[in-house]
Amino acid sequence: MNAIELLLTRQSDAKLTEPGPNEEQLAVIQQAALRVPDHGCIAPWQFIVVQGDARHKLGDIFQQSAIAEQQAEKMIERTKEHPLRAPMIIIAIAKYQEHPKVPRIEQIQSAGCSVFAMQQAAFAQGLSGIWRTGFFAQSPAVKQALKLNEQDEIVGYLYLGTPAVDCKKSPRHKAVDFFSYL
Repeated sequence: MNAIELLLTRQSDAKLTEPGPNEEQLAVIQQAALRVPDHGCIAPWQFIVVQGDARHKLGDIFQQSAIAEQQAEKMIERTKEHPLRAPMIIIAIAKYQEHPKVPRIEQIQSAGCSVFAMQQAAFAQGLSGIWRTGFFAQSPAVKQALKLNEQDEIVGYLYLGTPAVDCKKSPRHKAVDFFSYL
């Protein structure tokens, strides 16, 4: 797949199944994460790969977080199963570092770019994924369970696997609606 085809056909797929990335595919995905824009070359990221039985551990973390933060009972019941929606999840974290030329927002954006790059690398290898955020990306209890610092930001959970449904999505937007010229 060439780069233009990748950029114009990439999509998110919420229904994922086995197989997830194999060792070689994961190595490519990991390298893609490390090639994103990085002002100051400070590498403000950390990644946690969750697969196999570790997905149950992440489900426990999600459930305990929902309980600790007094979420609705329905959410508490379902959260334990969230990590089982894909064979692999990569948790992407912005590791903020005080820097005279690289503000916090740029470091978070760099970590966000890493998620997109990993999803692109997966898609280019015949896999798919979906970048999820929401409550568990903001939860102090999840950050604590993952042993993150207070200033760290979970920028997303990248769920990876094989699309369970072959559903090509057509473009939703037109460039003319979003681009103007000065």
